[in-house]
Amino acid sequence: MSPAPSAPAAPDPLSVVGIGADGWDGLPAASRQALCAAEVLIGGARQLALLPAECAGERVPWPSPLRPAVPGLLASYAGRRICVLASGDPMFYGIGRTLTEVLAEQAAPAAGHRLRILPHPSAVSYACARLGWPVEDTEVVTLVGRPAENLVRALYDGRRVLVLSAGAHTPAEVAALLRIHGFGPTRMRVLEQLGGARERTAEGVAADWDLPPGDALNVLALDCVRAPGTPHLSTVPGLPDAAYEHDGQLTKRHVRAATLAALAPAPGELLWDIGGGSGSIAVEWLRAHRSCRAVSVERDPVRAERIGRNARALGVPGLRVVTGSAPAALEGLPVPDAVFIGGGLTAPGLLDACWAALPAGGRLVANTVTLESEALLADRHRRHGGELVRLAVSHAVPVGGFTGWRQAMPVTQWSAVKPPSGSPAASPSATPPASPIPSSQENRQP
Repeated sequence: MSPAPSAPAAPDPLSVVGIGADGWDGLPAASRQALCAAEVLIGGARQLALLPAECAGERVPWPSPLRPAVPGLLASYAGRRICVLASGDPMFYGIGRTLTEVLAEQAAPAAGHRLRILPHPSAVSYACARLGWPVEDTEVVTLVGRPAENLVRALYDGRRVLVLSAGAHTPAEVAALLRIHGFGPTRMRVLEQLGGARERTAEGVAADWDLPPGDALNVLALDCVRAPGTPHLSTVPGLPDAAYEHDGQLTKRHVRAATLAALAPAPGELLWDIGGGSGSIAVEWLRAHRSCRAVSVERDPVRAERIGRNARALGVPGLRVVTGSAPAALEGLPVPDAVFIGGGLTAPGLLDACWAALPAGGRLVANTVTLESEALLADRHRRHGGELVRLAVSHAVPVGGFTGWRQAMPVTQWSAVKPPSGSPAASPSATPPASPIPSSQENRQP
């Protein structure tokens, strides 16, 4: 009887070692062993320079840009023991996440077991230890490879924020951002070379920050203070209309809050905002959670640029803006979890295209102020169910020497959840008729 064939040998693990400013001296035994046993050492030039001669593996600095180069770099050293160096904790805004995703994309066998992570205390842990800040109560924003505007959404009076710097220039850039957004009184501390022999702290106030650039390896600590008169922006939908730059094509505050409630954003979900106008729906969807994603589709180039400005000003520069007319402009977009139609409802095929694009469980919300579009929404409500509501908002205004109510145009809103395929409610709908009203203007509340 012939012996059973042996199982193929498991691939050598890909080790990822976190290292701090204290270098080799701060590494535990397991991390040192992994580095000394490696045939190939991959990392930043600064990190590789921290290793002693006894780490004899071939030293390979990361190319730039890093992410696109990772698959090819790993493939070129396949079959050799690889150790990757990371700053601090590799799984906290570090290379560990990138490697995990690359291995998953390659459908590597036992990818999770191939990756061996040996973390080091992160810069956040060091900073909180120095400052006496509880880690769980401290907001962390990274500006490494990301726009500085990402910090805006974390600025609230009394909040403690740690900023992972992109380099020596970051403190001055952050100080300027704080002044622009009304947080000039904020105390800023720059913590350099945390955990290393050259650790030091510099501090000042954003309003008159004039310190020269220091060490590139730094973390910023912000004790946020809002200047008197600076508008208060809530964490929930319904920001003041004045928070947006617009030309009148804006979903107004109270209707916007009701619309976001119907859209029901959840972490990681993607929104299509069609007929973006000022971008307010997409912006507040993104502000709901830092992992939310959104695409705003706007046919007017001037408005499209304005949407981008609003997104940056309100701390969500990651909003993707597509300039074009729907439904043609929807071609090739990733599958949405929710769709909002704020303009162009009567464009031929738009409602059908949006409904078809949604997966089972996806949500569609559409607003209108015209009778023609209202008839379309009533028809879709009859076919697909959901909820059809009319939102009416009145504001108190002077009437001579007295006060009276002035009502804005009522908004009709249809919201529905797409049922599983084959459900009786999921029947195909007819193409809506063309509208005599310009489709980009018919639905936004004036």
